[in-house]
Amino acid sequence: MRNLKMLLCVVLTLVTMIVFLQTATHQFINFDDPGYVTSNTAVKGGLSAAGLAWAFTSTAMSNWHPLTWLSHMIDVQFFGLDPRWHHLTSVFLHAVTVVVLFMLLEGMTGALWQSFFVALLFAVHPLHVESVAWVAERKDVLSCLFGLISLSCYVRYVKTPGARWYLASLLLFVASLMSKPMLVTLPLVMLLLDYWPLDRYGCDPSTNATLPVLRLAREKIPFFVFSALSSAITVYSQHKGGAMATLDKVPVTARIENALIAWVKYIFLMVWPQDLAILYPFPKHLVLWQAAAAGIVLVIISTAVVRYRRRFPYLLTGWFWYFITLLPVIGLVTVGGQSMADRYTYFPLIGLFVACCWLIPDLMQGWQHRQVVLAVLAPLVFSLLTAVTWRQLGYWKDDFSLFRHTLEVTSDNYLILNNYGIALDAKGNHAEAFRYFNEAVQVNPRSAMAYSNLGSVSLGWGKLDDAVQNYTKALEINPNHLQARAGMGKTLAALGRFDEAVWQFQEALKIDPSLTAAHQNLALLLIKLGKNSEAQSHYEAALQLDPRSPKAALDMGIAMAQEGKMVEALGYFDDAQRIAPTSVEAHFNRGLAFVRLNRKEEAAGEFARVLELRPNSREARHWLDMLQKQN
Repeated sequence: MRNLKMLLCVVLTLVTMIVFLQTATHQFINFDDPGYVTSNTAVKGGLSAAGLAWAFTSTAMSNWHPLTWLSHMIDVQFFGLDPRWHHLTSVFLHAVTVVVLFMLLEGMTGALWQSFFVALLFAVHPLHVESVAWVAERKDVLSCLFGLISLSCYVRYVKTPGARWYLASLLLFVASLMSKPMLVTLPLVMLLLDYWPLDRYGCDPSTNATLPVLRLAREKIPFFVFSALSSAITVYSQHKGGAMATLDKVPVTARIENALIAWVKYIFLMVWPQDLAILYPFPKHLVLWQAAAAGIVLVIISTAVVRYRRRFPYLLTGWFWYFITLLPVIGLVTVGGQSMADRYTYFPLIGLFVACCWLIPDLMQGWQHRQVVLAVLAPLVFSLLTAVTWRQLGYWKDDFSLFRHTLEVTSDNYLILNNYGIALDAKGNHAEAFRYFNEAVQVNPRSAMAYSNLGSVSLGWGKLDDAVQNYTKALEINPNHLQARAGMGKTLAALGRFDEAVWQFQEALKIDPSLTAAHQNLALLLIKLGKNSEAQSHYEAALQLDPRSPKAALDMGIAMAQEGKMVEALGYFDDAQRIAPTSVEAHFNRGLAFVRLNRKEEAAGEFARVLELRPNSREARHWLDMLQKQN
């Protein structure tokens, strides 16, 4: 039996890795990946004391999840910004989670094959593609992994009571919350497991059942305390980040109606995973009869599992595992603009998988060909799900494929219209991007993001008055919109309205003092205004925030050179070269500075270095030849 268990663990690992291996060819996407990795200066710095402090104190991306930040920093430390390895790290963590789930269920129930098929469903189900294929959703996998290990330690504690396993379970639960606060309901899952399969409530009909429940609940008080703390921190972080919708935007009745529909729709998508998307927009109008029908379905299922709890005890645990663990993300507290999300099912679907994998064999008891039917049914389901998952993974290869597919299967999706426009704009297709931003405004006239993006394209086209108009609309909708503030600052600077531009960047830094680009732009503006000491302080702030990038030093050097201050300019170019010794721009600008300072030999040395780094540089060849002729 032990050898068979190990073999099944190997099979689960290989299947998971093979199915998700195609993510090794995928790119980062421009939805949350920049905030978590590619544009996050703290993460791009890799592991450091400053990065560690930031991870534990930051509420960036409207969350407090230090272990998630650390996982991304570790990836950058070892692999840089190569997306292949970031994706493979997530796949590896998912594979480990699959094995831990199998070992947990088998250890609790002793049912080898049911546990195996639950883990297999968890491994390859299309609804889990989002959590694994999206680098920014690493937090889902980490949180679930720590949560399942916490449950494993809890089971060990139940079987061999003692402080060691209890404390281990509690600490791993805290680690789960520090990865993503999704599993604040895990103490309730423990109470469900106490019922089945751990059977801690007792079977004596004469026993008062209330006492064991209270005793078992008291046992989990420390877990509930950390759940409450995590919930409080999350509410604070979401409010601070502006991610939490207020009641005037999404009324309570609409939230309840959407939640009821979502609970049922997730079940439907589990059975028939079609038209999956990265974002399902919150509907403009909810149909009351659909919410009422969904509520009736939920009541019927809940009543049935309670009624048949003695005959099929796993139904009660499985169903309420699903129902309860979805509560934090079902939409009663609305975060973002989505009505539901595939990633929210990563942990909750385990409950439904358990219910199905135990119920189906039980219902077939007495069938003449039961083993044959199960032997055919299991591979068939697995093959179909794997095919759908493989296809769904293909949509995640880049921005264009993912957003195009999402727009095909959803409607009125202004957030994805924005993101698709950003992807097009980044590729130089500005006119097409402008069209999608306009469409986003038509879908949601209150989208500050869409107006800000229109302003960005207008600025790029040199239509400065149009840019000001669009940025103004964005800031009227959301005065704290950082992109609009920064864009307005750039536009006003281009119009020569330097004092107003300075104010815009200062306002942006009041909202987010860690905005590196704002510090850089503000430093350049202050140089133009002759406020060199103030400019220096913002330059140093930009360097501290992004110590591995020479951009701030290069920009400051060029600005000083334009002001005719060549000695100061050379000092900044020296900084750039120290930060990035192989930077062609740093060496070339140092060469130009040396030319202006009449230090010809040093200038020739810099241009020669540029040619070593970039042999085809015509500019460096021109300057080097000219200096050699002068000698």
